[in-house]
Amino acid sequence: MTNSPDVTVSIVNWNTRDDLRECLQTVLSQDGSVNFEVIAVDNASSDGSVDMVRTEFAEKVKLIQNDTNRGFGAAHNQAIAESRGRYVLLLNPDCRIIDGNALRRMVEYMDAHTDIGMLGPKIVYPDGRLQFSARRFPTLAAALFRHTPLGRLFPHNRFVRKYLMEDWDHREVADVDWLSGAALMVRKKTIEEIGLLDERFFMYVEDMDWCKRAHMHGWRVVYYPEAEVSHRIGASSDQKVIPMIHEHRKSMLRYFLKYNARSAKVLLTPLVALGLWLMAQSRIAAAKKGQ
Repeated sequence: MTNSPDVTVSIVNWNTRDDLRECLQTVLSQDGSVNFEVIAVDNASSDGSVDMVRTEFAEKVKLIQNDTNRGFGAAHNQAIAESRGRYVLLLNPDCRIIDGNALRRMVEYMDAHTDIGMLGPKIVYPDGRLQFSARRFPTLAAALFRHTPLGRLFPHNRFVRKYLMEDWDHREVADVDWLSGAALMVRKKTIEEIGLLDERFFMYVEDMDWCKRAHMHGWRVVYYPEAEVSHRIGASSDQKVIPMIHEHRKSMLRYFLKYNARSAKVLLTPLVALGLWLMAQSRIAAAKKGQ
């Protein structure tokens, strides 16, 4: 890692000490042909995460410690403000970079395709099952069938399949609408043009919003399965399941209003708000049942 890194790896942590340790180990074991720096932003953890980073990774990881939980986007923005890389890789602490050459492959691909603003690796569950991390922009029908009892009645409906891109071969490189922020490489020039993550989204949807803005400025958003990351999902959010369901509802409504406030669709706001509330209640009921 030199004074001119190719990549800044940004990891936001909240009470996921053990996951963070394993994540950092996989990052630091990457092929040395790519110069990178690692910035970990801690959102006021109480599980010893800060001490762990200071003790075990003092010379290898730059630590930013927050006194409060500033949320996903705001914390990543702190790291981006300190970043020196040509690219920034957002990485969740419950992710593991499976391939030791993943960073090199992603950097080489973006270097060779200068119109790509955002690049997402293939993301799998720890058992190897595919996560649908590349998606189309949501529709009201997809939301209705995905997060309500309708989804259980019609589990293979076309609306959700289309949204999650289930019918597409995820072994191929492809331009997509948006990519999961759990593992997302972004060109610094793109960030300078479209702006930082929107901090009004405390948690969820900020990645979709970022990809939306990249498209609006003419940048390509590309799924790249030649690099692979495993993602456990929920290391932080599962600690506060019900509040996080409400955060997701609020973020979805904020996204709808952000891009429809000046169109006729704004007239649907009461219906959208009601639908999101009903979806949240359905998920809360399921969460309580599973406790």
